Amino acid sequence: MAEGSKSKSGAAAPPPPPAGGGGAAKPLTPEQVVAGFNRLRQEQRGLASKAAELEMELNEHKLVIETLREVDPARRCYRMVGGVLVERTVKEVLPALENNKEQINKIIETLSQQLQTKGRELNEFREKHNIRLMGEDDQKAPSKESPEGAAAKSSSTGVLVS
Repeated sequence: MAEGSKSKSGAAAPPPPPAGGGGAAKPLTPEQVVAGFNRLRQEQRGLASKAAELEMELNEHKLVIETLREVDPARRCYRMVGGVLVERTVKEVLPALENNKEQINKIIETLSQQLQTKGRELNEFREKHNIRLMGEDDQKAPSKESPEGAAAKSSSTGVLVS
């Protein structure tokens, strides 16, 4: 119901999200900055975890495909489809497995692009809010920035995240 009123009044320019760091609006509190940073890190970890899971599934598909190519196409094999074990022939299963392998490859590529985008977003958020991680070497940051940027880093306005 609240969304209906937002779409009428703010269709051209929706309000910025509260944890997203809405520039000209009121500045975020350190707690909001840390929460936003942790949310981005958690999203990045989730993407990485899903990509690793799909990589393992892709390797399983490759192994099964290699094995089935060496057997007689008329041989019976069993395949799990939606939790149900189905009896098929190798000739029927092999093309489906190869198709699945290609789909998994495409999904992995998409996840990898999303992971890179999330990493850039995370780095931009860190720079925007001057976030430093515990254990991070303080010597790295000044070498990348101008002297005024280094002075800003050493000020107490930054947020330290463990």
